[in-house]
Amino acid sequence: MAIEIKAPTFPESVADGTVATWHKQPGDAVKRDELIVDIETDKVVLEVLATADGVLGAIVKNEGDTVLSDEVLGSIVEGGAAAVAPAAAAPAAAQAAAPAAEGEDDPVAAPAARKLAEENGINIASVAGTGKGGRVTKEDVVAAVAAKKAAPAAAPAKAAAPSAAAPVFAAGDRIEKRVPMTRVRATVAKRLVEAQSNMAMLTTFNEVDMTEVMALRSKYKDLFEKSHNGVRLGFMSFFVKAATEALKRFPAVNASIDGNDIVYHGYADIGVAVSSDRGLVVPVLRNAEHMSLAEIEGGIATFGKKARDGKLSMDEMTGGTFTITNGGTFGSMMSTPIVNPPQAAILGMHNIIQRPMAINGQVVIRPMMYLALSYDHRLIDGKEAVTFLVTIKNLLEDPARLLLDI
Repeated sequence: MAIEIKAPTFPESVADGTVATWHKQPGDAVKRDELIVDIETDKVVLEVLATADGVLGAIVKNEGDTVLSDEVLGSIVEGGAAAVAPAAAAPAAAQAAAPAAEGEDDPVAAPAARKLAEENGINIASVAGTGKGGRVTKEDVVAAVAAKKAAPAAAPAKAAAPSAAAPVFAAGDRIEKRVPMTRVRATVAKRLVEAQSNMAMLTTFNEVDMTEVMALRSKYKDLFEKSHNGVRLGFMSFFVKAATEALKRFPAVNASIDGNDIVYHGYADIGVAVSSDRGLVVPVLRNAEHMSLAEIEGGIATFGKKARDGKLSMDEMTGGTFTITNGGTFGSMMSTPIVNPPQAAILGMHNIIQRPMAINGQVVIRPMMYLALSYDHRLIDGKEAVTFLVTIKNLLEDPARLLLDI
């Protein structure tokens, strides 16, 4: 009996997906709940699992094909390898012969595997394939990337030698490489252009003295970690708490425009920008106004791990009433973040720099950070934007205000 393998049911915000990687080939044995195929959408990579034991039959949608919600991708034949039709096994035989035909320097590899290898500077020819017929799978490249990162630093003499994993260009070479955009990158590009075209977007700046927050963190970080089962105290939780308090005082910053209506949200779902191998993703902390510092830090740590592993769910990436992004992680001193529609504002954090400041008539060295608030001027007046940012500044410079609600 053949059982259809279907694409997941996409939410309304996702129109379609792309078949990224088949982890099994026709004729391969599969077990219930085993990963069969990855579907890449505009936001996340969705995993499709086997619904029964058996063998993989015919593949309807190949890697790189576009699929719709609940569309058939292939089939599983129950009852073991003997149940597979010869026609279904033929593609597997062709796969096995392909490596010899294409030559050692051009191994058969899944498109997702090639893309991942290119992004990480891995020579696909150097990766041993474990797939059917020696096919290089995404997992093979992931293992090669992990081995590359885990390898000890080479001796100076070795370091001087050209790397086999990266192309070596002679002086004067004018070589170009053209690769297709990933769905995530293409979607980000489209949304950023739309945001700038459809919004009256402005940015206001301020600076915050991080002395008190840094002192508080330094004093209690060890006790905090012990008291909250290994959750580390970072800076982001202070900014999330300050933002949620400021959003209570300035509801327009937490609102959105829907046609001719303004929607005021009675909750603060804070999107926190997280970097991953697939680009910048923005998972959402739901009801952040009710979360403790430990809950915020734990949530962000979980999102970070999921982003690195490609395990973020669609629900975790959807929604959000306000976003915080931290370019300071990469050394940014100043930037103008772009609002994430349909939200009305985004807060940009930057790196902390020791600078001379005039305090009570004296020049002292203080750890200073520039803050940027980009906002939709159709909804938020300049005065509201400036006072909102000043409120965050005041709360961070005197963290006791967060406890006293003043």
